[in-house]
Amino acid sequence: MRNESRTDRTSRIPRANENRVSASLGKVFLVGAGPGDPELITVRALRLIQQADVLIHDRLVAPALLQESHRDALLIDVGKRPGHHAVPQQDIEALLIHHARQGKQVVRLKGGDPFIFGRGGEELASLRQAGIDTAVVPGITAAAGCAAAAGFPLTQRHIADSVCLTTAHYSDEQDHTHWASLAANDARTLVFYMGLSQLKNIRQQLILHGLAADTPAALIENGTTDCQRQVFCSLQEIDQIADRQKLRTPCLLVVGKVVALANTALHQDPAQAGQIEALSL
Repeated sequence: MRNESRTDRTSRIPRANENRVSASLGKVFLVGAGPGDPELITVRALRLIQQADVLIHDRLVAPALLQESHRDALLIDVGKRPGHHAVPQQDIEALLIHHARQGKQVVRLKGGDPFIFGRGGEELASLRQAGIDTAVVPGITAAAGCAAAAGFPLTQRHIADSVCLTTAHYSDEQDHTHWASLAANDARTLVFYMGLSQLKNIRQQLILHGLAADTPAALIENGTTDCQRQVFCSLQEIDQIADRQKLRTPCLLVVGKVVALANTALHQDPAQAGQIEALSL
């Protein structure tokens, strides 16, 4: 966030009525924190963070956003890491219900958008079943933020007329992806969330089902943040390039012709495939 005092920073923000909770009735806001850069938070989301009595947040939320909470707010980290869920999902939902029933204004702060691979739908269903008043505040999802930060669109006339947001990671460790459908249209941009550990399978399945091996691809690590790294390559190289460059989560994979628009010259020179760029945003 910019180096401004809280008074200076917030005085410019319109103060809409958020139906502040009464002493006997709480409310939960499922809030998207955006893709990483704290400057990409929405005005409403920032206001709710500043007003929250309880802030229950994921690990990918920018620390600068947590610092916007008021001094008496209770902050609870329920962040999940690959292979390690310190707080099970059902316990997160129980926390939301518990604090709302204490008459608190609760913000459930999630990276990206709550309803795009954020399990926001599950939390909303549990809150509704418990009779908790709930509102959803959307955020910029990683697909939009990372593509913009890497310098290419997700759709483009005459190149890509649709985009598919998907994942190759499932809770039961089984592969439920309909690969034939994903590979069937080379005018569609494919965005894989949580796919770093599945790159070999993604490559094999897409090529097996007919997507050209030389389809442009991008791997974007820590997208929109000061430590963003991005790799441009072809589909047939994604897993080898990721290993070579030691990419780490969070890392988004984008496959499609639009990726070539980020750096046309790079994709015209196969010798430069796998070039990595570090950005200062």
